[in-house]
Amino acid sequence: MRIATLGPEGSNHALIARRYLERHGSTEDEVLLYDAFHEAFEALMAGKVELVLQCTAHFSHADCVGRYMHRAYPVDTFIAGSRPLALLSRGEVAAPRSVGRQPATRFYTDLDGFAEQCDTPTIVAAAEGLLAGRFDAAICAREVLGQHPESLRLVKDLGPAQDVWVLYGTTALPDTSSLVLA
Repeated sequence: MRIATLGPEGSNHALIARRYLERHGSTEDEVLLYDAFHEAFEALMAGKVELVLQCTAHFSHADCVGRYMHRAYPVDTFIAGSRPLALLSRGEVAAPRSVGRQPATRFYTDLDGFAEQCDTPTIVAAAEGLLAGRFDAAICAREVLGQHPESLRLVKDLGPAQDVWVLYGTTALPDTSSLVLA
């Protein structure tokens, strides 16, 4: 089985896809990471992958449901926690003014004190922007603090997000499936 999902490596999508395969797959299964969901869904349409995994909290979820209606069908769903998240800032910035965040994380904590809120495609990109100095602060995986304790500080520990995840395939489930409310 080949599952397509959003990269890069280290993203919650990659983490959850691998967790899913550990529970349901075999050692021959593969996770393919894409830069954008339309690329993953196009791979599904072309038969390059069997499934696409998407978090329903991702900002592109509604667009993908609409764009691939009657071609990509939900075939499994589950709840899973993300990596523990945190609001981190660069250590040398006493009063952070800019914050990087993936749009789905925008309400995870109060960001009203930031003059500039910058969207990033993933929490990995938010961390990269923080480390590169593009933002004073960012919502990213808490483990980033442990990887860079000399240059970052914890503003607020957010813990893992509990999200609904959907796997899409090219064949609709029968009405008799326990997942289908007919």
